[in-house]
Amino acid sequence: MKPIFGRLRRAPSALLSFVEYAGNLLPHPATLFALLSLAVIVASGIAAWVGLEVTHPGTGETIPAVSLLSVTGLHRILTGMVTNFTSFAPLGTVLVAMLGIGVMEGSGFIGSGLRLLVLSAPPRLLTFVIVFAGVLSNTASEIGYVLLVPLSGMIFLAAGRNPIAGLAAAFAGVSGGYSANLLLGTVDPLLSGLTEEAARIVDTAYSVNPACNYYFMVVSTFFITTTGTWVTERVVEPRLGPYAGDARAEALEKLDGAERRGLRFALAAGVAFVVLLLLGTVPADGFLRNPETGGLLRSPFLSGIVAFIFLGGSAVGIAYGVGAGTIRSDADVMRGMGKAMSTLGSYMVLVFFAAQFVAYFNWTRLGLIVAVQGAEALKASGLGGIPLMLGFVLFSAFINLFMGSASAKWAVMAPVFVPMLMLLGYTPELTQAAYRVGDSTTNIIAPMMSYFALIVAFFERYDKKSGIGTVVATMLPYTISFLVVWSILLVAWMLLDLPLGPGAVMRL
Repeated sequence: MKPIFGRLRRAPSALLSFVEYAGNLLPHPATLFALLSLAVIVASGIAAWVGLEVTHPGTGETIPAVSLLSVTGLHRILTGMVTNFTSFAPLGTVLVAMLGIGVMEGSGFIGSGLRLLVLSAPPRLLTFVIVFAGVLSNTASEIGYVLLVPLSGMIFLAAGRNPIAGLAAAFAGVSGGYSANLLLGTVDPLLSGLTEEAARIVDTAYSVNPACNYYFMVVSTFFITTTGTWVTERVVEPRLGPYAGDARAEALEKLDGAERRGLRFALAAGVAFVVLLLLGTVPADGFLRNPETGGLLRSPFLSGIVAFIFLGGSAVGIAYGVGAGTIRSDADVMRGMGKAMSTLGSYMVLVFFAAQFVAYFNWTRLGLIVAVQGAEALKASGLGGIPLMLGFVLFSAFINLFMGSASAKWAVMAPVFVPMLMLLGYTPELTQAAYRVGDSTTNIIAPMMSYFALIVAFFERYDKKSGIGTVVATMLPYTISFLVVWSILLVAWMLLDLPLGPGAVMRL
Protein backbone atom coordinates (compact mmCIF):
# COMPACT_ATOMS: atom_id res chain seq x y z
CA MET A 1 0.00 0.00 0.00
CA LYS A 2 2.84 2.41 0.76
CA PRO A 3 4.05 2.63 -2.87
CA ILE A 4 0.47 3.38 -3.96
CA PHE A 5 0.08 6.17 -1.42
CA GLY A 6 3.52 7.44 -2.33
CA ARG A 7 2.51 7.67 -5.99
CA LEU A 8 -0.72 9.46 -5.00
CA ARG A 9 1.25 11.99 -2.98
CA ARG A 10 3.64 12.52 -5.88
CA ALA A 11 0.84 12.96 -8.43
CA PRO A 12 0.14 16.67 -7.67
CA SER A 13 3.87 17.46 -7.87
CA ALA A 14 4.13 15.61 -11.17
CA LEU A 15 1.17 17.53 -12.56
CA LEU A 16 2.66 20.83 -11.39
CA SER A 17 6.00 19.94 -12.97
CA PHE A 18 4.24 19.22 -16.25
CA VAL A 19 2.36 22.55 -16.15
CA GLU A 20 5.58 24.42 -15.39
CA TYR A 21 7.45 22.59 -18.15
CA ALA A 22 4.68 23.16 -20.71
CA GLY A 23 4.38 26.82 -19.73
CA ASN A 24 8.13 27.38 -20.11
CA LEU A 25 7.95 26.02 -23.67
CA LEU A 26 5.77 28.95 -24.71
CA PRO A 27 7.69 31.88 -26.22
CA HIS A 28 7.44 35.45 -24.99
CA PRO A 29 3.88 36.81 -25.58
CA ALA A 30 5.18 39.33 -28.12
CA THR A 31 7.00 36.56 -29.99
CA LEU A 32 3.85 34.46 -29.82
CA PHE A 33 1.84 37.21 -31.54
CA ALA A 34 4.53 37.59 -34.18
CA LEU A 35 4.32 33.86 -34.89
CA LEU A 36 0.52 33.98 -34.91
CA SER A 37 0.64 36.86 -37.40
CA LEU A 38 2.83 34.78 -39.71
CA ALA A 39 0.47 31.84 -39.25
CA VAL A 40 -2.51 34.00 -40.25
CA ILE A 41 -0.69 35.14 -43.40
CA VAL A 42 0.08 31.55 -44.41
CA ALA A 43 -3.39 30.31 -43.43
CA SER A 44 -5.04 33.09 -45.46
CA GLY A 45 -3.11 32.03 -48.55
CA ILE A 46 -4.15 28.41 -48.11
CA ALA A 47 -7.77 29.34 -47.35
CA ALA A 48 -8.02 31.56 -50.44
CA TRP A 49 -6.36 28.88 -52.60
CA VAL A 50 -8.89 26.20 -51.59
CA GLY A 51 -11.77 28.66 -52.00
CA LEU A 52 -12.86 28.75 -48.35
CA GLU A 53 -16.00 30.82 -47.88
CA VAL A 54 -19.13 31.01 -45.72
CA THR A 55 -22.53 32.65 -45.88
CA HIS A 56 -23.15 35.35 -43.30
CA PRO A 57 -26.21 34.20 -41.31
CA GLY A 58 -27.41 37.76 -40.81
CA THR A 59 -27.04 39.28 -44.28
CA GLY A 60 -26.82 36.22 -46.52
CA GLU A 61 -23.62 37.65 -48.02
CA THR A 62 -20.96 35.22 -49.24
CA ILE A 63 -17.72 35.81 -47.35
CA PRO A 64 -14.56 34.47 -49.02
CA ALA A 65 -11.15 34.27 -47.38
CA VAL A 66 -8.75 37.05 -48.43
CA SER A 67 -5.11 36.11 -48.98
CA LEU A 68 -2.25 38.14 -47.54
CA LEU A 69 0.20 35.71 -49.13
CA SER A 70 0.35 37.76 -52.32
CA VAL A 71 1.85 40.95 -53.70
CA THR A 72 -1.32 42.86 -52.83
CA GLY A 73 -1.26 41.36 -49.35
CA LEU A 74 2.40 42.33 -48.91
CA HIS A 75 1.62 45.92 -49.87
CA ARG A 76 -1.21 46.03 -47.35
CA ILE A 77 1.01 44.61 -44.60
CA LEU A 78 3.75 47.18 -45.24
CA THR A 79 1.51 50.22 -45.59
CA GLY A 80 -0.71 49.30 -42.65
CA MET A 81 1.95 48.36 -40.09
CA VAL A 82 2.17 51.78 -38.42
CA THR A 83 -1.55 52.55 -38.47
CA ASN A 84 -2.35 49.07 -37.13
CA PHE A 85 -0.27 49.97 -34.08
CA THR A 86 -1.33 53.58 -33.55
CA SER A 87 -5.04 52.92 -34.12
CA PHE A 88 -5.16 49.82 -31.91
CA ALA A 89 -8.00 50.57 -29.48
CA PRO A 90 -6.41 49.43 -26.17
CA LEU A 91 -3.18 51.40 -26.69
CA GLY A 92 -4.38 54.96 -26.12
CA THR A 93 -6.85 54.04 -23.39
CA VAL A 94 -4.26 52.26 -21.28
CA LEU A 95 -1.65 55.00 -21.72
CA VAL A 96 -4.07 57.77 -20.72
CA ALA A 97 -5.41 55.84 -17.71
CA MET A 98 -1.89 55.05 -16.52
CA LEU A 99 -1.01 58.74 -16.43
CA GLY A 100 -3.62 59.41 -13.72
CA ILE A 101 -2.79 56.25 -11.80
CA GLY A 102 0.90 57.16 -12.02
CA VAL A 103 0.19 60.43 -10.20
CA MET A 104 -1.69 58.58 -7.42
CA GLU A 105 1.07 56.01 -7.05
CA GLY A 106 3.95 58.47 -7.34
CA SER A 107 2.50 60.79 -4.70
CA GLY A 108 2.16 57.89 -2.23
CA PHE A 109 -1.65 58.06 -2.10
CA ILE A 110 -2.24 54.41 -3.04
CA GLY A 111 0.28 53.06 -0.54
CA SER A 112 -1.04 55.19 2.32
CA GLY A 113 -4.64 54.38 1.48
CA LEU A 114 -4.00 50.63 1.54
CA ARG A 115 -2.09 50.85 4.83
CA LEU A 116 -4.89 52.84 6.43
CA LEU A 117 -7.50 50.36 5.20
CA VAL A 118 -5.62 47.36 6.57
CA LEU A 119 -4.41 48.87 9.85
CA SER A 120 -7.85 50.21 10.74
CA ALA A 121 -9.50 46.79 10.53
CA PRO A 122 -10.81 45.18 13.76
CA PRO A 123 -8.98 41.87 14.52
CA ARG A 124 -12.04 39.74 13.72
CA LEU A 125 -12.40 41.47 10.33
CA LEU A 126 -8.69 41.37 9.54
CA THR A 127 -8.91 38.62 6.92
CA PHE A 128 -11.95 40.18 5.25
CA VAL A 129 -10.27 43.58 5.04
CA ILE A 130 -7.06 42.13 3.59
CA VAL A 131 -8.90 40.22 0.85
CA PHE A 132 -11.07 43.29 0.19
CA ALA A 133 -8.01 45.56 -0.01
CA GLY A 134 -6.43 43.07 -2.41
CA VAL A 135 -9.41 43.28 -4.73
CA LEU A 136 -9.41 47.10 -4.62
CA SER A 137 -5.66 47.24 -5.29
CA ASN A 138 -6.27 45.94 -8.82
CA THR A 139 -7.08 49.50 -9.83
CA ALA A 140 -3.36 50.26 -9.61
CA SER A 141 -2.00 47.09 -11.24
CA GLU A 142 1.14 45.82 -9.44
CA ILE A 143 0.79 47.83 -6.22
CA GLY A 144 -1.13 44.99 -4.56
CA TYR A 145 1.59 42.45 -5.34
CA VAL A 146 4.54 44.55 -4.24
CA LEU A 147 2.96 46.27 -1.23
CA LEU A 148 -0.17 44.57 0.11
CA VAL A 149 0.93 40.92 -0.13
CA PRO A 150 4.14 41.28 1.95
CA LEU A 151 2.40 43.76 4.28
CA SER A 152 -0.35 41.20 4.97
CA GLY A 153 2.19 38.59 5.98
CA MET A 154 3.67 41.06 8.48
CA ILE A 155 0.22 41.91 9.82
CA PHE A 156 -0.76 38.27 10.35
CA LEU A 157 2.56 37.58 12.09
CA ALA A 158 2.08 40.60 14.35
CA ALA A 159 -1.42 39.33 15.19
CA GLY A 160 -0.04 35.93 16.22
CA ARG A 161 -1.35 34.18 13.13
CA ASN A 162 0.47 32.23 10.42
CA PRO A 163 2.00 34.85 8.09
CA ILE A 164 1.71 32.52 5.07
CA ALA A 165 -2.07 32.61 5.54
CA GLY A 166 -1.85 36.40 5.37
CA LEU A 167 0.16 36.21 2.16
CA ALA A 168 -2.39 33.79 0.71
CA ALA A 169 -5.38 35.95 1.65
CA ALA A 170 -3.87 39.05 0.04
CA PHE A 171 -2.71 37.15 -3.04
CA ALA A 172 -6.19 35.66 -3.44
CA GLY A 173 -7.74 39.13 -3.41
CA VAL A 174 -5.14 40.79 -5.63
CA SER A 175 -4.85 38.10 -8.29
CA GLY A 176 -7.77 35.69 -7.84
CA GLY A 177 -10.17 38.62 -7.60
CA TYR A 178 -8.56 40.40 -10.53
CA SER A 179 -11.86 41.09 -12.30
CA ALA A 180 -13.82 42.19 -9.23
CA ASN A 181 -13.63 45.78 -8.05
CA LEU A 182 -15.59 48.81 -6.93
CA LEU A 183 -13.54 51.02 -9.22
CA LEU A 184 -12.49 50.93 -12.85
CA GLY A 185 -8.83 50.30 -13.53
CA THR A 186 -6.47 50.03 -16.48
CA VAL A 187 -7.60 46.49 -17.35
CA ASP A 188 -11.17 47.66 -18.07
CA PRO A 189 -10.42 49.93 -21.03
CA LEU A 190 -7.76 47.47 -22.19
CA LEU A 191 -10.14 44.48 -22.39
CA SER A 192 -13.07 46.52 -23.67
CA GLY A 193 -10.88 47.85 -26.48
CA LEU A 194 -9.99 44.32 -27.54
CA THR A 195 -13.65 43.28 -27.25
CA GLU A 196 -14.71 46.21 -29.43
CA GLU A 197 -12.10 45.34 -32.07
CA ALA A 198 -13.39 41.73 -32.13
CA ALA A 199 -17.08 42.78 -32.20
CA ARG A 200 -16.44 44.90 -35.27
CA ILE A 201 -15.59 41.76 -37.22
CA VAL A 202 -19.37 41.23 -37.27
CA ASP A 203 -20.69 44.77 -36.73
CA THR A 204 -18.34 47.53 -37.86
CA ALA A 205 -20.22 50.14 -35.79
CA TYR A 206 -20.33 48.19 -32.52
CA SER A 207 -19.00 50.08 -29.46
CA VAL A 208 -17.96 48.56 -26.13
CA ASN A 209 -17.77 50.84 -23.11
CA PRO A 210 -14.91 50.38 -20.60
CA ALA A 211 -17.57 50.23 -17.84
CA CYS A 212 -19.52 47.46 -19.61
CA ASN A 213 -18.95 44.92 -16.78
CA TYR A 214 -19.06 47.42 -13.91
CA TYR A 215 -22.29 46.26 -12.19
CA PHE A 216 -21.17 42.64 -12.33
CA MET A 217 -17.71 43.62 -10.99
CA VAL A 218 -19.15 45.51 -8.01
CA VAL A 219 -21.35 42.62 -6.89
CA SER A 220 -18.51 40.15 -7.55
CA THR A 221 -16.29 42.12 -5.16
CA PHE A 222 -18.36 41.12 -2.13
CA PHE A 223 -18.82 37.51 -3.24
CA ILE A 224 -15.09 37.09 -3.83
CA THR A 225 -14.13 38.86 -0.59
CA THR A 226 -16.52 36.72 1.47
CA THR A 227 -15.40 33.52 -0.25
CA GLY A 228 -11.71 34.39 0.14
CA THR A 229 -12.24 35.10 3.84
CA TRP A 230 -14.01 31.78 4.39
CA VAL A 231 -11.32 29.80 2.53
CA THR A 232 -8.54 31.50 4.49
CA GLU A 233 -10.05 30.91 7.93
CA ARG A 234 -11.71 27.55 7.35
CA VAL A 235 -9.37 25.79 4.94
CA VAL A 236 -5.96 27.39 4.47
CA GLU A 237 -5.12 28.54 8.00
CA PRO A 238 -6.15 25.24 9.70
CA ARG A 239 -4.09 23.32 7.14
CA LEU A 240 -1.00 25.49 7.75
CA GLY A 241 -1.35 25.33 11.53
CA PRO A 242 0.49 27.62 13.98
CA TYR A 243 3.56 29.34 12.60
CA ALA A 244 6.78 27.68 13.72
CA GLY A 245 9.30 29.53 11.57
CA ASP A 246 12.13 31.87 12.49
CA ALA A 247 10.55 35.15 11.44
CA ARG A 248 9.69 37.57 14.19
CA ALA A 249 6.93 40.15 14.18
CA GLU A 250 7.99 43.65 13.21
CA ALA A 251 6.40 46.85 14.36
CA LEU A 252 4.00 48.03 11.68
CA GLU A 253 4.36 51.76 11.17
CA LYS A 254 1.19 53.75 11.36
CA LEU A 255 0.48 56.70 9.14
CA ASP A 256 2.29 59.84 10.21
CA GLY A 257 0.78 63.30 10.38
CA ALA A 258 1.81 64.26 6.85
CA GLU A 259 0.29 61.12 5.37
CA ARG A 260 -2.98 61.63 7.23
CA ARG A 261 -3.13 65.24 6.08
CA GLY A 262 -2.52 64.06 2.53
CA LEU A 263 -5.41 61.60 2.77
CA ARG A 264 -7.71 64.36 4.02
CA PHE A 265 -6.74 66.52 1.06
CA ALA A 266 -7.27 63.56 -1.28
CA LEU A 267 -10.69 62.85 0.23
CA ALA A 268 -11.74 66.46 -0.32
CA ALA A 269 -10.54 66.35 -3.94
CA GLY A 270 -12.27 63.02 -4.52
CA VAL A 271 -15.56 64.28 -3.11
CA ALA A 272 -15.36 67.42 -5.24
CA PHE A 273 -14.67 65.35 -8.34
CA VAL A 274 -17.61 63.00 -7.63
CA VAL A 275 -19.92 65.96 -7.04
CA LEU A 276 -18.86 67.38 -10.40
CA LEU A 277 -19.66 64.07 -12.10
CA LEU A 278 -23.04 63.90 -10.38
CA LEU A 279 -23.88 67.41 -11.53
CA GLY A 280 -23.10 66.33 -15.07
CA THR A 281 -25.02 63.06 -15.01
CA VAL A 282 -27.92 63.16 -12.52
CA PRO A 283 -29.94 66.15 -13.82
CA ALA A 284 -31.95 65.43 -16.97
CA ASP A 285 -30.04 68.21 -18.73
CA GLY A 286 -26.65 67.34 -17.23
CA PHE A 287 -23.68 68.48 -19.26
CA LEU A 288 -22.24 64.95 -19.43
CA ARG A 289 -25.38 63.33 -20.85
CA ASN A 290 -25.97 62.53 -24.51
CA PRO A 291 -26.86 65.95 -26.03
CA GLU A 292 -29.19 64.32 -28.58
CA THR A 293 -31.12 61.86 -26.41
CA GLY A 294 -30.53 63.24 -22.92
CA GLY A 295 -29.61 59.73 -21.73
CA LEU A 296 -26.40 58.21 -20.38
CA LEU A 297 -26.11 55.60 -23.12
CA ARG A 298 -23.55 56.76 -25.72
CA SER A 299 -23.01 59.85 -23.57
CA PRO A 300 -19.73 61.76 -23.10
CA PHE A 301 -19.73 60.40 -19.53
CA LEU A 302 -19.60 56.75 -20.57
CA SER A 303 -17.48 57.33 -23.65
CA GLY A 304 -15.05 59.39 -21.60
CA ILE A 305 -14.52 56.92 -18.74
CA VAL A 306 -10.80 56.72 -19.48
CA ALA A 307 -10.50 60.51 -19.39
CA PHE A 308 -12.27 60.54 -16.00
CA ILE A 309 -9.85 57.89 -14.67
CA PHE A 310 -7.01 60.19 -15.72
CA LEU A 311 -8.55 63.41 -14.40
CA GLY A 312 -9.85 61.90 -11.15
CA GLY A 313 -6.63 60.02 -10.46
CA SER A 314 -4.56 63.12 -11.13
CA ALA A 315 -6.76 65.32 -8.92
CA VAL A 316 -6.69 62.90 -5.98
CA GLY A 317 -2.98 62.16 -6.38
CA ILE A 318 -2.00 65.83 -6.58
CA ALA A 319 -4.20 66.71 -3.60
CA TYR A 320 -2.58 63.94 -1.54
CA GLY A 321 0.90 64.99 -2.62
CA VAL A 322 0.28 68.64 -1.69
CA GLY A 323 -1.10 67.66 1.72
CA ALA A 324 1.60 65.08 2.47
CA GLY A 325 4.43 67.18 1.08
CA THR A 326 5.41 64.58 -1.53
CA ILE A 327 4.51 66.90 -4.41
CA ARG A 328 6.20 70.28 -4.25
CA SER A 329 6.14 71.31 -7.91
CA ASP A 330 4.74 70.36 -11.28
CA ALA A 331 7.94 68.43 -11.90
CA ASP A 332 6.94 65.93 -9.20
CA VAL A 333 3.60 65.34 -10.94
CA MET A 334 5.26 64.78 -14.29
CA ARG A 335 7.82 62.49 -12.67
CA GLY A 336 5.02 60.27 -11.38
CA MET A 337 3.44 60.13 -14.83
CA GLY A 338 6.81 59.39 -16.40
CA LYS A 339 7.49 56.56 -13.97
CA ALA A 340 4.15 54.98 -14.83
CA MET A 341 4.95 55.25 -18.53
CA SER A 342 8.39 53.73 -18.03
CA THR A 343 6.83 50.50 -16.78
CA LEU A 344 4.90 50.05 -20.05
CA GLY A 345 7.85 49.32 -22.34
CA SER A 346 7.16 45.60 -22.62
CA TYR A 347 3.45 46.32 -22.98
CA MET A 348 4.12 48.59 -25.96
CA VAL A 349 6.15 45.84 -27.64
CA LEU A 350 3.38 43.34 -26.95
CA VAL A 351 0.71 45.70 -28.33
CA PHE A 352 2.66 46.26 -31.55
CA PHE A 353 2.58 42.58 -32.46
CA ALA A 354 -0.93 42.04 -31.07
CA ALA A 355 -2.21 44.91 -33.24
CA GLN A 356 -0.72 43.31 -36.36
CA PHE A 357 -2.29 39.95 -35.50
CA VAL A 358 -5.77 41.44 -34.94
CA ALA A 359 -5.53 43.50 -38.14
CA TYR A 360 -4.46 40.50 -40.23
CA PHE A 361 -7.23 38.40 -38.70
CA ASN A 362 -9.75 41.06 -39.75
CA TRP A 363 -8.29 41.65 -43.23
CA THR A 364 -8.27 37.97 -44.16
CA ARG A 365 -11.84 37.50 -42.83
CA LEU A 366 -10.63 34.33 -41.14
CA GLY A 367 -12.10 35.57 -37.86
CA LEU A 368 -15.53 35.97 -39.38
CA ILE A 369 -15.29 32.62 -41.19
CA VAL A 370 -14.26 30.83 -37.99
CA ALA A 371 -17.01 32.65 -36.09
CA VAL A 372 -19.72 31.60 -38.54
CA GLN A 373 -18.56 27.98 -38.67
CA GLY A 374 -18.08 27.88 -34.90
CA ALA A 375 -21.53 29.35 -34.33
CA GLU A 376 -23.04 26.73 -36.61
CA ALA A 377 -21.23 23.99 -34.70
CA LEU A 378 -22.40 25.39 -31.37
CA LYS A 379 -25.96 25.61 -32.64
CA ALA A 380 -25.77 22.00 -33.80
CA SER A 381 -24.44 20.95 -30.38
CA GLY A 382 -27.72 21.99 -28.77
CA LEU A 383 -25.97 23.77 -25.89
CA GLY A 384 -28.03 26.56 -24.33
CA GLY A 385 -26.73 29.89 -23.10
CA ILE A 386 -25.76 28.80 -19.59
CA PRO A 387 -23.84 25.59 -20.48
CA LEU A 388 -22.19 27.51 -23.29
CA MET A 389 -20.96 30.30 -21.01
CA LEU A 390 -19.85 27.88 -18.28
CA GLY A 391 -17.85 25.95 -20.86
CA PHE A 392 -16.24 29.19 -21.99
CA VAL A 393 -15.40 30.09 -18.36
CA LEU A 394 -13.66 26.73 -17.87
CA PHE A 395 -11.82 27.06 -21.17
CA SER A 396 -10.55 30.55 -20.20
CA ALA A 397 -9.46 29.25 -16.79
CA PHE A 398 -7.51 26.42 -18.42
CA ILE A 399 -5.76 28.61 -21.02
CA ASN A 400 -4.74 30.99 -18.22
CA LEU A 401 -2.49 28.29 -16.74
CA PHE A 402 -0.22 28.50 -19.76
CA MET A 403 -0.46 32.15 -20.82
CA GLY A 404 -0.29 34.66 -18.00
CA SER A 405 -1.19 37.99 -19.60
CA ALA A 406 -4.93 38.71 -19.49
CA SER A 407 -4.71 41.10 -22.43
CA ALA A 408 -2.52 38.76 -24.48
CA LYS A 409 -4.97 35.88 -24.06
CA TRP A 410 -7.98 38.04 -24.80
CA ALA A 411 -6.30 39.46 -27.89
CA VAL A 412 -6.08 35.89 -29.19
CA MET A 413 -9.47 34.65 -27.94
CA ALA A 414 -11.67 37.71 -28.54
CA PRO A 415 -11.48 37.71 -32.36
CA VAL A 416 -12.81 34.13 -32.34
CA PHE A 417 -15.26 33.93 -29.44
CA VAL A 418 -16.79 37.42 -29.44
CA PRO A 419 -18.02 37.23 -33.07
CA MET A 420 -18.99 33.57 -32.62
CA LEU A 421 -21.22 34.28 -29.63
CA MET A 422 -22.57 37.46 -31.24
CA LEU A 423 -23.88 35.32 -34.08
CA LEU A 424 -25.61 33.19 -31.46
CA GLY A 425 -27.27 36.27 -29.99
CA TYR A 426 -25.01 36.99 -26.98
CA THR A 427 -23.46 40.41 -26.48
CA PRO A 428 -19.68 40.99 -26.49
CA GLU A 429 -20.07 42.39 -22.97
CA LEU A 430 -21.38 39.03 -21.69
CA THR A 431 -18.59 37.12 -23.43
CA GLN A 432 -16.03 39.47 -21.87
CA ALA A 433 -17.55 38.98 -18.40
CA ALA A 434 -17.40 35.19 -18.77
CA TYR A 435 -13.78 35.43 -19.92
CA ARG A 436 -12.83 37.59 -16.93
CA VAL A 437 -14.31 35.07 -14.49
CA GLY A 438 -12.27 32.21 -15.91
CA ASP A 439 -9.12 34.29 -16.37
CA SER A 440 -9.09 35.56 -12.77
CA THR A 441 -9.73 32.33 -10.89
CA THR A 442 -6.61 30.46 -12.01
CA ASN A 443 -4.19 33.41 -11.77
CA ILE A 444 -3.15 32.29 -8.29
CA ILE A 445 -2.04 28.81 -9.39
CA ALA A 446 -0.53 29.76 -12.75
CA PRO A 447 3.29 29.70 -12.78
CA MET A 448 3.18 31.78 -15.97
CA MET A 449 1.56 34.70 -14.11
CA SER A 450 4.14 37.48 -14.12
CA TYR A 451 4.19 37.99 -10.32
CA PHE A 452 4.07 34.31 -9.38
CA ALA A 453 7.84 34.12 -8.79
CA LEU A 454 7.59 37.13 -6.46
CA ILE A 455 4.89 35.36 -4.41
CA VAL A 456 7.11 32.29 -4.14
CA ALA A 457 9.85 34.53 -2.77
CA PHE A 458 7.43 35.98 -0.18
CA PHE A 459 6.49 32.44 0.92
CA GLU A 460 10.17 31.51 1.24
CA ARG A 461 10.68 34.45 3.61
CA TYR A 462 8.60 32.61 6.22
CA ASP A 463 9.29 29.02 5.15
CA LYS A 464 12.69 28.27 3.62
CA LYS A 465 11.40 25.00 2.16
CA SER A 466 8.63 26.68 0.20
CA GLY A 467 8.53 26.44 -3.57
CA ILE A 468 6.09 26.60 -6.45
CA GLY A 469 4.34 23.49 -5.17
CA THR A 470 3.78 25.11 -1.78
CA VAL A 471 2.20 28.17 -3.35
CA VAL A 472 -0.03 26.15 -5.68
CA ALA A 473 -1.14 23.78 -2.89
CA THR A 474 -1.96 26.75 -0.65
CA MET A 475 -3.83 28.68 -3.33
CA LEU A 476 -5.71 25.81 -5.01
CA PRO A 477 -8.66 25.96 -2.55
CA TYR A 478 -9.16 29.62 -3.50
CA THR A 479 -9.16 28.78 -7.21
CA ILE A 480 -11.77 26.03 -6.83
CA SER A 481 -13.97 28.12 -4.54
CA PHE A 482 -13.75 31.28 -6.66
CA LEU A 483 -14.51 29.32 -9.82
CA VAL A 484 -17.60 27.72 -8.31
CA VAL A 485 -18.97 30.85 -6.61
CA TRP A 486 -18.26 33.18 -9.53
CA SER A 487 -19.79 30.75 -12.05
CA ILE A 488 -22.93 30.50 -9.92
CA LEU A 489 -23.10 34.30 -9.78
CA LEU A 490 -22.76 34.51 -13.58
CA VAL A 491 -25.52 31.93 -14.03
CA ALA A 492 -27.79 33.84 -11.63
CA TRP A 493 -27.05 37.06 -13.52
CA MET A 494 -28.04 35.42 -16.80
CA LEU A 495 -31.22 33.89 -15.35
CA LEU A 496 -32.28 37.27 -13.95
CA ASP A 497 -31.25 39.00 -17.19
CA LEU A 498 -29.53 41.80 -15.28
CA PRO A 499 -27.46 44.49 -17.01
CA LEU A 500 -23.72 43.85 -16.75
CA GLY A 501 -22.91 47.53 -16.74
CA PRO A 502 -24.27 50.86 -17.99
CA GLY A 503 -26.09 50.05 -21.22
CA ALA A 504 -24.61 46.53 -21.35
CA VAL A 505 -27.29 43.87 -21.78
CA MET A 506 -27.08 40.08 -22.14
CA ARG A 507 -28.65 39.49 -25.56
CA LEU A 508 -28.37 41.32 -28.86
